[in-house]
Amino acid sequence: MKQSAHWISRILRGTGWVGAIACSIVLMAGFGGAFHPALDSLALLRIPAAAGCLVLALLLARPRALVWSGAGASASVLIVLGAARMMAGPDGQGITIYQKNLWAGNVANRALIADIRESGADLVMFQEVSDRNFPLLALLEDDYPHQQFCRFSAWSGMAVLSRFPAVEEGICSDRRGMAGLRVEGPNGPVWALSIHLHWPWPHGQARQVARLLPQLDALEGPVIIGGDFNMVPWGHSVRRVAAATGTQRVGQRLPTIYPYGVPLPIDMVFTPTPGRTERRPLFGSDHYGLVARVAAP
Repeated sequence: MKQSAHWISRILRGTGWVGAIACSIVLMAGFGGAFHPALDSLALLRIPAAAGCLVLALLLARPRALVWSGAGASASVLIVLGAARMMAGPDGQGITIYQKNLWAGNVANRALIADIRESGADLVMFQEVSDRNFPLLALLEDDYPHQQFCRFSAWSGMAVLSRFPAVEEGICSDRRGMAGLRVEGPNGPVWALSIHLHWPWPHGQARQVARLLPQLDALEGPVIIGGDFNMVPWGHSVRRVAAATGTQRVGQRLPTIYPYGVPLPIDMVFTPTPGRTERRPLFGSDHYGLVARVAAP
């Protein structure tokens, strides 16, 4: 019996070490998005990988130096991500942004229209503006007379709606990715962008961002972005967009979609100035909306 228990203990310990090594590889590889898009996709697993490494490190117990180093590193990652989740930022005064992926199969939802109006949004960013929900733009035209709509297919369109007057013609990206309108904000002209990125590797997110960057770099003045990035905030693709536009994610990190029950914070608002965000209902979409209130850049 003692020999059997000894072998079972060794097998469990060996399995634990294999799991710990696998977690560590996934966790470290997820920081390598700058080297290959496949590694950026692993950033999606950063929280479960860090949690798994922490649990396994504490269970293994020996050798102490290695175990506690691994536990400390895993706990640090979780603390940093947890702090970013909780940080709401200061109250923003000046501009209110409504961000929403409508879902292409959705219709022009009256409850959504009422929510947008009640939010007092100055700028509205839509993704998946399809043939089915396109009438929404006309229904909001009295409130938002300045609009830029970019159609890329029957289901894929992006729109920017503004109370502020437009100061020049709007822009569309060469392929699916962005709609933009330059408007006269409270403190001067501001670019308002609606962005929708592809799914990450093995899909075309990295290539799409590489095509967008020259257009983003060429924009003059402050930029405000509302978008469905199909990537977590710490992903390399998201950080490239933020760096190119001189913006930061607004408010706390909020899950906006739950594929297979997994909470993913992939819808975000980026501005040069801090502010707060709140989550809005689905209104027939598979994405929750966001309302961000920020200081006017």
